[in-house]
Amino acid sequence: METFTLKASADGLDLAGIVCAPAATPKAVVQMVHGMCEHKERYEPLMEYLAANGYACVMHDHRGHGASVKSPDDLGYMDKGGWKALVEDIRVVNDWIRQRFPSERIILFGHSMGSMAVRSFAKRYDDRIDALIVCGCPVDNPAKGAGKALAWIFGTTRGWHYRPHLLQKMSFGAYNKPFSGEHTRSAWVCSDPEALAAYNADPLCQYVFTANGFYNLMGLMQDCYGPKGWVLRHPAIPVRFISGEKDPCRGTDKQFHAAVDLMRKVGYSTVSFKVYPGMRHEIHNETGRDQVWRDLLQFLEDIRV
Repeated sequence: METFTLKASADGLDLAGIVCAPAATPKAVVQMVHGMCEHKERYEPLMEYLAANGYACVMHDHRGHGASVKSPDDLGYMDKGGWKALVEDIRVVNDWIRQRFPSERIILFGHSMGSMAVRSFAKRYDDRIDALIVCGCPVDNPAKGAGKALAWIFGTTRGWHYRPHLLQKMSFGAYNKPFSGEHTRSAWVCSDPEALAAYNADPLCQYVFTANGFYNLMGLMQDCYGPKGWVLRHPAIPVRFISGEKDPCRGTDKQFHAAVDLMRKVGYSTVSFKVYPGMRHEIHNETGRDQVWRDLLQFLEDIRV
């Protein structure tokens, strides 16, 4: 596992990244994009598995996450560039991949908030990738406009670094209800006891987004679910949605299929999905994750043909 640092094009922020590559020439590169309130190191086991099977993996910490912050106060803060800068950060890493692995195909993988970011990236730059994997995508929330307005009020009255617990409760308060009998914080994330204990003990996961973070989270959702503005240059790229059946983040089956169908409606011709029975939000960390990892590897192998 190697580390690297890149300068964000939007504002010069230092973006911290890691790369895990096989000794031989890789079959392709998987550019991975993590979710909200987490960080790149949580994906190291999956990256090592893919690298052991011939695929290089590259991942960075989003602005306002992990090591891509100026100080701990900036966790959950995307700065003035906001969600647009977050999407451009993916492009900066994509440029670095093209220099490091100039002849390899690039598969873009995004989880949760990262699944929205990679769709917003594809909306602008689908000619830079050869496939798109959308993991644990949040439902298109009809209240996103109201949430954005409330975040604006908090930001302008209490400062953009203010952490609005009200928005946290409104956004995620109901997620644990289906699992309340387990009496475990964040049980909706996954059912694996060790993975969940590590998540709950991780200070780089357990924090409340700032008003700036929530404002831009809602803006990112508006963009990735917006049917207008898609610049399709590579409409034949395979697009694969994967999700856990018990993931409260994905909403109902109807809402999940609406997210899948949007990609078809905007013009992508090869869109597929798989829902994993009994699994929760982080299917790559779930009990039974070995199957998810094997399926991911099989998808990468299938699109090589």
